[in-house]
Amino acid sequence: MTKKIKVVLVDDHPLVREGLVTLIGQEADLQLCGEASTEPEALALVDSIRPEIAIVDISLENGSGLDLIRNLRALHPEVTVLVLSMHDESLYAERALRAGARGYIMKREAAKKVIAGIRAVHGGRLYVSDRIAARMAEKFVEGRSLAAPSPVEQLSDRELEVFELLGRGQGTRQIAEHLHVGFKTVQAYCARIKEKLKLANATELLREAMRWYESRRTE
Repeated sequence: MTKKIKVVLVDDHPLVREGLVTLIGQEADLQLCGEASTEPEALALVDSIRPEIAIVDISLENGSGLDLIRNLRALHPEVTVLVLSMHDESLYAERALRAGARGYIMKREAAKKVIAGIRAVHGGRLYVSDRIAARMAEKFVEGRSLAAPSPVEQLSDRELEVFELLGRGQGTRQIAEHLHVGFKTVQAYCARIKEKLKLANATELLREAMRWYESRRTE
């Protein structure tokens, strides 16, 4: 009997996990071994089960998928991470790969791509869309992107997380609790974001964050 690929799911949406459980359960070579919605749950799950694949979302309950990916790479380098997220790949795919993921799929893609992605990254290959693959190849060949990055793309991973949480309507203290950092740390991130985006004050920052967040949701 062929050994099944052990998979764990890390997503804070029960309906998404339920759909993936059904999808993966239909494949003879895959075995769903556990589910988690937070980073601590995910790390404990991986530590006990030792799966081959972890499917991770970028946004988690009270935490960051990017942080989880980094921690998995440090603590369990044998586990291959495949990101499945609603977040725009143009902003997050390369960030996820730099953090240690081996693939990135947007949730709007066909279900068969999830299965193809699992098998691809398990086989040692990167799995990203043609659009992202072309963009990465362009950067490699040219040494830089031919198109100037948008101001938001120039934000660091943590700055982008703070900017998005502002756009969702969270206040500074809520963001600090969500990211498990100090209140003043979030203020420092906000100051750097204002500088990079050339925004004059906190009101402009909040307005721009909300405008940006709503525009991503309607794309």
